[in-house]
Amino acid sequence: MLTDPNPTIRRKLIEVSLPLDEIGAASKKQKAPKGYPTSLHKYWAQRPLAACRAVLFAQLVDDPSAWRDRFPTEEAQESERNRLHDVIRAMVPWEASSNETILNAARWEIARSVAWNIGEEPPPREDGEAILRYLQEKAPPVYDPFSGGGSIPLEAQRLGLRAYGSDLNPVAVLIGKALVEIPPKFARQAPVNPDARAEAARGGAWQGRGAQGLAEDVRYYGKWMRDEAEKRIGELYPKATLPDGSEATVIAWLWARTVRSPDPAAKGAMVPLVSSFMLSTKEGKKAWAEIVHDANAPDGWRFEVRNGDLSAEEEARLKKGTIGRSGGGVCALTGSAMPFSYIRQEGKGIGLGNRLMAIVAEGKKGRIYLSPTVEQVVIADQARPQWVPDGELPNNPRDFKTPNYGLKTFASLFTPRQLVALTTFSDLVAEAREKVLQDAVAAGRSTDSTPLHEAGTGATAYADAVATYLGFMVDRASDYGSEISTWLTDDNAIRGTFGRQAIPMTWDFCEANYFGKSSADLNTISKVISEVVSGLPANSDSFVFQRDISSKEGYKKSYIINTDPPYYDNIGYADLSDFFYVWMKKSLQDVWPELFRRLSTPKGSELIATPYRHNGSRDCVEFCAVAFFQAIGKRSSN
Repeated sequence: MLTDPNPTIRRKLIEVSLPLDEIGAASKKQKAPKGYPTSLHKYWAQRPLAACRAVLFAQLVDDPSAWRDRFPTEEAQESERNRLHDVIRAMVPWEASSNETILNAARWEIARSVAWNIGEEPPPREDGEAILRYLQEKAPPVYDPFSGGGSIPLEAQRLGLRAYGSDLNPVAVLIGKALVEIPPKFARQAPVNPDARAEAARGGAWQGRGAQGLAEDVRYYGKWMRDEAEKRIGELYPKATLPDGSEATVIAWLWARTVRSPDPAAKGAMVPLVSSFMLSTKEGKKAWAEIVHDANAPDGWRFEVRNGDLSAEEEARLKKGTIGRSGGGVCALTGSAMPFSYIRQEGKGIGLGNRLMAIVAEGKKGRIYLSPTVEQVVIADQARPQWVPDGELPNNPRDFKTPNYGLKTFASLFTPRQLVALTTFSDLVAEAREKVLQDAVAAGRSTDSTPLHEAGTGATAYADAVATYLGFMVDRASDYGSEISTWLTDDNAIRGTFGRQAIPMTWDFCEANYFGKSSADLNTISKVISEVVSGLPANSDSFVFQRDISSKEGYKKSYIINTDPPYYDNIGYADLSDFFYVWMKKSLQDVWPELFRRLSTPKGSELIATPYRHNGSRDCVEFCAVAFFQAIGKRSSN
């Protein structure tokens, strides 16, 4: 849509044809490559970047049939259409997202359609800067009213367009700001950290582009956070003693939940709930835990880790554990059945316990699995959190399983040691922000004290920007560091809390060492986030704001609307986001006061059908949810 009140409506490429096979192949879910934007922060149903890029391009570029004076025959139109398909084929692979030659070719095609529609000619193909300026001045902005994880605004910006997004959810809004709004404010600026300033003093001119300076500072101050945290709480993360007496860094502690046995013969013992005793299923590196009856151990049993070869039958037995997905569990001491109804009752009553099952350490030739020790358990028990996140988990039995077993609060999803660590990291975000501010002033940045949330661009705003990404570090640490996180036995690695779009109940869980060599290490986390920031386009002023879509505030008719609305009832975005919101609020409330003014994410007008929020019979609940969805949707479309 152009600002001309009577524009010529021309047929767009998307209305005719697209190279769907290539777009589909590039959009196929795969392990995120280095710098992939979804690694910045977890969100749900994030759209494939390749598809967003292709659809935006085809939505803005005219089909050749719209210009019969230029392409008078069907053969000429088809030839031109195939050429445009080749442009799409070249730009959809992830590798093309940082290739300015390929991207400029795509931008020029958009600029050409815009120019022809207003009676002009586009800038020269080879002048990338002129093409970007032209798109900024003449092309309509793209607006995604359900921007969520930010894929559409990001790809609009990558194509050189002004990009706008909005969402009701503050977590989504801040992700969008971090992707498209913050980087352009500080693009092409040198980092301010002491190492970078020392290099500049030696005559080393900053050669970075885009948001690479910002990314360097995120990495530097992220490492400072990690080192400072280790000084403060490192004693809670001891090394493990190997069989030869040497010490090794712990990667993770693997815990099993326990429940009081219903069998009188067990004499009230707390027995393990283990989904699988296998710790590593890699060929040649198999490891597992066994239950050993020991009268001197608590409850008369202990875990012992073993390594070696296994027959297929033995491995199948160990994989069964003591609890499955159906039927419940069995008492490891007596073999008595423990149905889920009983485990739920005990969990809500006296509560479930935890028992250390194994220790994963970093050896000279890979991961080493060790039996638990009393010393390791004693140190873990010394953790005393001074703060815990507020709030109860939603009464959403479809997606939140832990309340069925007595784990009803956000705090209950973390061990005491995890709470101490995440609280320490959150507090360090504010301290790091002050260091960034001092260093930014020392580096000669403007002393304007306007904060980032009020559109500042000086030293204060820059400190807010770096702090925002450091706050994302805390969130990523919480994802890899909860009682829902598990150990991947085939990869010998940590799986985060959100293996799927829910918070399930996990029986044996992984407690990561934030100072070990894994995906949960703070140095690894800061590197992942800084790599994303470094690769962001940062080429146009863009904005993401919090907005109820049923409101008309902030809406402009000159926008090109491109969106993918929330799933009808498949994902509880707001409920799931609260897992991160409680940590964001602690880390970043002073930086983004408007976004984090509430106790939790807004849910009353969220555009999804949520039956569990409506009381009554099943039919009534479903009817109310559908009616709510339709009412909000109607207000949104008017």
